[in-house]
Amino acid sequence: MKPTLIYIVLILSFSLQINAAEVTVKNDSIADNSSGSIQVGFAAGEQAASWLKAPCDGDIVGVQFLWRSLTGGSPVSIEDRIQISEAGNFPEPGLLLDEIIGPVLTDGVFNEFRFKDENQVIPLIVPVTTGNEYVVSLSFANSPSDFGPSVVTDADGCLAGKNGIFAIPPSVWFSSCILGVTGDFAIRAVVECEATPTTTDLSVTKTSVFDNYTPGEDVTYEIVVTNPGPSPANAVTVIDFFPNDLNAPSWVCSGQNGAICTNASGNGNITESINLGVNTSITFDAVATVDVNATDTISNTAQLVIPAGLTDTNPNNNNSTKDLPNIGNDLIFLDGFEIN
Repeated sequence: MKPTLIYIVLILSFSLQINAAEVTVKNDSIADNSSGSIQVGFAAGEQAASWLKAPCDGDIVGVQFLWRSLTGGSPVSIEDRIQISEAGNFPEPGLLLDEIIGPVLTDGVFNEFRFKDENQVIPLIVPVTTGNEYVVSLSFANSPSDFGPSVVTDADGCLAGKNGIFAIPPSVWFSSCILGVTGDFAIRAVVECEATPTTTDLSVTKTSVFDNYTPGEDVTYEIVVTNPGPSPANAVTVIDFFPNDLNAPSWVCSGQNGAICTNASGNGNITESINLGVNTSITFDAVATVDVNATDTISNTAQLVIPAGLTDTNPNNNNSTKDLPNIGNDLIFLDGFEIN
């Protein structure tokens, strides 16, 4: 197969309905008003293919081919088949994963195929794994004429290991770059990425260095917020309103394993927004002075406010209370003469 290169200016006017979770994977640089080459040197039974890397775990749900003649407006072409295969050993594709028989291609636009049948009942769904390569190829049923239409390559160089041609004879796969093709095939895949989970199990615990307090002395609290996942949790609000018996509270905040504190330190009540990736935590160390006139048990609660769009699977651990009794009250019965 010896490709004939006809340089043109492509003016594309197509509209594809792509969902937010979908990514179009490509090697080519074709865009509106860019230059490209129509590859009309193919013969019936030959194939053009692109090696495309999956951007995520998900499914190939569509494939796209720019199909173009020199003048545009040619009748539709019914070609042999579209195949999706594993990467194999370049330039030869690997295991066939799925195919579309008898694709109908329209001149002058990117043709997109999302179904395996002409009645658009059986969807194209090919599972893919992040970072793995997959081959999308078009097999010709007809030999393009000198004026097309045919597949198109861009005009800014041929990427090694990304473009292949099955040539007859000798019925062997070649790198299209080696055969003299100077661009990348405008053959693309639409990958629907798995939805990012939006659930997690945030928790907060509040502890103190001592289990009681002495009026007029300092008490120290540790507040730890953890996120085991499966989703990251951004803009989580930590709230701790210190009771009146605790004077001049101050605190410092530190993140573990990449968690982020909005502020590293502060004074007074805690109302802080924090960002926690999966398997990260944040610690607040707070110190306050107990009022000299305090007598009753001091109860202090830390709680979390979950941001909109994130579901916490266990809200019961989103608050934590630490009770500190007055040390004098704790000592009343320490002489062993309790009254029964």
